[in-house]
Amino acid sequence: MSEHPTTSWQAMQNGTVFYRRQQLYSILGKLPDLGDYIIAGCRYGGPLAMMRDNTKLIAVGREKVYYFLWDHGRIIRFGWTLNEQLVVLNEEGVYRVYDLQGEYQQYSLGTEASEVGVVDARIYENGMVALTGSLTLLEVKGWEGARPMTLANPNLTDPPMSWAIIPPDSNISRHVEVLLSVENTIYTVDNLESVDQRLSQGPFTHLSPSPNGKSLALLNASGTLLVISSDFQRRMAEFDTLNVPSAQGNVKQVEWCGNDAIVVTWDSLAVLVGPFADTLQYYYVGSTFAITETDGVRILGTDVCDLIQKVPSSTLSIFRPGSTSPAAILYDAWESFSQRSPKSDESIRSIRPELATAVDGCIDAAGQEWEPYWQRRLLSAAKFGQGFLDLYDPTDFINMGQTLKVLNAVRFYEIGIPLTYAQYSYTSPTHLISRLTSRNMHLLALRISTFLSLKPDVVLKHWASAKIMRTRPVASGTGKDAELDSDDEVCRLIVDKFKQLGDVEVSYAEIAKRAWEVGRTGLATKLLDHEKRASDQVPLLLSMKEDRLALQKAVDSGDTDLVYQVLLHLHKHLTLGSFFRLIEDGGEQLAPASRLLQVYAREQDRDMLRDFYYSDDRRVESAVLALEEASHMVDPSARIAAVKSAQKFFSEDKDRNFEAKMMDEYSRLLTLQQQLEAEADGKVVFFGQSVNETIRTCIVNGMLKRADKVKSDFKVPDKRFWYTKLYALTEVRDFEGLDAFSKSKRSPIGYESFVRHLVEKGHNKEAVAYVARCDPPKRADLYAECDEWRMVGKECKDRGDKAKLEQLRKKCPNSLIARELEQIAISMK
Repeated sequence: MSEHPTTSWQAMQNGTVFYRRQQLYSILGKLPDLGDYIIAGCRYGGPLAMMRDNTKLIAVGREKVYYFLWDHGRIIRFGWTLNEQLVVLNEEGVYRVYDLQGEYQQYSLGTEASEVGVVDARIYENGMVALTGSLTLLEVKGWEGARPMTLANPNLTDPPMSWAIIPPDSNISRHVEVLLSVENTIYTVDNLESVDQRLSQGPFTHLSPSPNGKSLALLNASGTLLVISSDFQRRMAEFDTLNVPSAQGNVKQVEWCGNDAIVVTWDSLAVLVGPFADTLQYYYVGSTFAITETDGVRILGTDVCDLIQKVPSSTLSIFRPGSTSPAAILYDAWESFSQRSPKSDESIRSIRPELATAVDGCIDAAGQEWEPYWQRRLLSAAKFGQGFLDLYDPTDFINMGQTLKVLNAVRFYEIGIPLTYAQYSYTSPTHLISRLTSRNMHLLALRISTFLSLKPDVVLKHWASAKIMRTRPVASGTGKDAELDSDDEVCRLIVDKFKQLGDVEVSYAEIAKRAWEVGRTGLATKLLDHEKRASDQVPLLLSMKEDRLALQKAVDSGDTDLVYQVLLHLHKHLTLGSFFRLIEDGGEQLAPASRLLQVYAREQDRDMLRDFYYSDDRRVESAVLALEEASHMVDPSARIAAVKSAQKFFSEDKDRNFEAKMMDEYSRLLTLQQQLEAEADGKVVFFGQSVNETIRTCIVNGMLKRADKVKSDFKVPDKRFWYTKLYALTEVRDFEGLDAFSKSKRSPIGYESFVRHLVEKGHNKEAVAYVARCDPPKRADLYAECDEWRMVGKECKDRGDKAKLEQLRKKCPNSLIARELEQIAISMK
């Protein structure tokens, strides 16, 4: 049976407040003399980092020691991030962020820090503040290599005697605040200003902000410990450390025990100072090291690891001697019930109105206990009380049971993470799982994820990456087959594990990337074959120089944007010949990519399309492209050259003789048009016109002989030529020329066309002269179209066509003409 919880309690403030020292682990012989090392502790039950010289750091957990070799200049400061990563900063402003397996990322504070050097730094969970050789302050936010930001200049002439920071999460302004002990006062510095707080009790050898950032503990050179508010408006306590009788030597540390008390340590002694200067003394063998936690303080000696904390109110209300709280009475009732005592019923009746509150108190108290024995007893008391409630939500009870199972598992000495319920609630279960995976405790992390119904993706991803790192290729063949067996085995192992767990949504691409980063290209390719999302496959394949496979995956996905992404990447990074050859060699599999490339190039990069057609020996497409480009060209010589290029491409294809001949004639036409423009001194535009338009332009501008030459050179049919010349002469109202042209020889288009075109253009009078040359049956209608109605009557009378006359009479424009035609018709009887 475990000791009663009150065994380790010690009272302060006249017995109203109690503190307890809980021994977390016995570590006899596992740690060296801590006084010989520079130490940095990780919060939330994390490991220690220890350094004795500048060549090696040691990270110590409960059961495992991690070694980090250092060969990069003198170390200025090291500390821990929230995710248990070790940050090490050297004097040149270079810092590394290590994980517990020794892998690191290296960053720099910039050229200024490199030039003037770094003299000191303070590292907190999500950032760092460095003091440079020029006594300026640089802030780094996060651990992704962010650019340092210069804080306000405090105008220091010498380095501060001591300094500390209040992290953004604990500061009301949500910006980091730096506290500098300068002479007798303290300067507060943020990104906007530096303020002298005008204190007179300094200089201060130790500065320590509380975890919530609301209070400061200041120890001055005369040994006086001051506790003030972080806004420097209230003094809350004062304690003279020189009056501690058992203290020997100088104060080693000033740390907070939660937010309510302060621990001052000497060699072999830790003194807890309460709000009213009450003290409790704890003795140790050898040197100690204290780490502030959100709900207490963790103290490590050479043989023990303790947690000192204020007794939680729920625990105090139950176990405090003489307590009459509902939770205490409920616990007593459960004990009586366990002993089959009738007193149990009487106790329950007495707290019936407050029974729900008592149940909640027992549940919370169970979370505050370290020993499983007392956890079970308190939860049993809570369950007992629930039985008397008609309506009670058991969610808190169930969640507490699950939480305690998780906490007891990670507190086990072989795991060694002494996490309290308050710390677990603050950091979240996912953070705990992340810490376990960083220590390669994948099985426990996976079981906890499953137990808490959390996605195991993060655990499996880290496990797969660790598996890849631990395995090495086994040469079982020669050449490319040398790594085959090992890669196949590791890939199968990873895939089978994922399928065994229900084919969880883990990105194989991320794991493949890790394999590629460590030189396992073959394994990376095999893992990518199992990735369902092409958008994740393709970028990594491109990084791995698996260009053809990347393009094939993009095509298979049916995502045109992804195909374009690959094509543009390859076009940028490959030579043009290699790029085109990759697409051409793909055959039908890469045909969609080829078509998309043509669509893109046609709109954005004609030069690339031209080169692609040429490399692929596509003569017809090259010719068509040359013609398209020619159609948009303004320069005559360039257009002629483009047409001749098209003619050349067509001539190289035996099935395109007609097109080649047309291109040849077109180039001759363009050349002729250039000559015509030169003859017209550039006043007439010929270039770019068709043969018909060229003839028409010649006629309109009086270049009749040139029109005849164009006709003969390009073998223009007579009918087309006559029509073109008819239209052109009518357009310029050259009716004498038109008459002469009509009489030059027998018209191949007849004369009805002359009449109708002239009438259409409004030249009725000139059209009449050509009616007599038309066929006799059509003359009457043609005269009517020319509004020559008397000629209509005469023509019908001469031909004796009374029916036509009657037909046309009905279309007369007025009654006068109708009567004249009627008289002609009567005379024909």
